[in-house]
Parts: sequence; structure tokens; C-alpha cells
Amino acid sequence: MRKIALFGPPATGKTTLARWLSMELGYPHADLDDILFTPAGPLPLEEFRRQAGEITCRDEWIVEGNFSKLADVVWHRADVLVWLDFPLVLIVYRIVRRSLYQLAGRDDSAQARRLTWSTAFFGRRSLLRTAIRKYRKNRPRYVQQVAEAAELGVEVVRLRSPQEVQGWRQEVRKGLAESRSQGAARHTAGP
Repeated sequence: MRKIALFGPPATGKTTLARWLSMELGYPHADLDDILFTPAGPLPLEEFRRQAGEITCRDEWIVEGNFSKLADVVWHRADVLVWLDFPLVLIVYRIVRRSLYQLAGRDDSAQARRLTWSTAFFGRRSLLRTAIRKYRKNRPRYVQQVAEAAELGVEVVRLRSPQEVQGWRQEVRKGLAESRSQGAARHTAGP
């Protein structure tokens, strides 16, 4: 597990999980939103694809983001594709909670600095409305694209709740401990 792609709707914990994996595994982490959204505005698709492709040509990486249009550049190059597929009601709750936290000035992220009441909740293209619309629209396409990645030999991990995420994290941690233990035993045994 050296190349990991994570995706899922907003407020499912992609960044939290990606940062945890990066710390545990020691692999670099990239957020596709940070690549796409520049101070000058969003990158053109071809430049976005090129920059994402530069990251995924490396031997070890963790990439997070909801850009299925980059499936061939990110998902198909991964060893493991992690889909955070939480229920819509949980996503709505988390978006509302996070947006209120950000609007209260308790978060200094780039997303929080761009957030207003309108962009969070009330505008036609608000984060909340967009998340609900995309959840309904994208899930069938995700199922197909995830199946395509699996056919290419990519291991797919579909986590449907925060509890499943915690269980998977424990499995990863256990696998790392066993791997390190075996490596230490080989090192002390010598040639």
C-alpha cells in the first residue's frame, strides 16, 4: 500500500484520514482542492490533470479529492482506493456543523476564509445544496468508476461509516506493526 487515493463527499473526513495515513506511512499527502483552486482562480482541466499526474507518477503518495474526472490519472494509478461512502443524513449534519464552526471564525483554512452564510447554506450553489445534489448525482457514476479501478487491480476499500473508518485504521496500524516487526526480525537475524 504505497499509492493511496481517497474520495468521498464533503465532511466525510477525507483530509483527516489522509493526514493520518501520511503520518503513519510517511508518504506525502496532496489535496486535489489545493491544486485546483489557486489565488488566480481554478486551473484549466488539462493543467489540473498534469499537476495531479506529476504527483501520482511517484512511488509513494496519498491523494484526496472528489474528482472522478481524474480517475485515470489518480484512481487507476493507486494501489488502494478508499471510498468514504457515508449516508447523506450524516454528511448534511457534518456540513452544517463544520460550516457553523468556520463561520464563527474558529478555522483559518482556505475554505473557511472563502465561506459566507450564502456560500454555506442559502445560495443556489451553496456547499450544502451542492453536496446534496452531487451525492444523488455522482453515486451511480462512482460505483461504475470504482468497479473500473478494481478491474485494473486497484484494491477498493469502501467505508460506510465513521466506525468502519476507525476499524480500517486499526487494521492499517496492525499491518504496519506486523510489517515493522518482521523487518526488525530479518534485520537482527542477519544474512
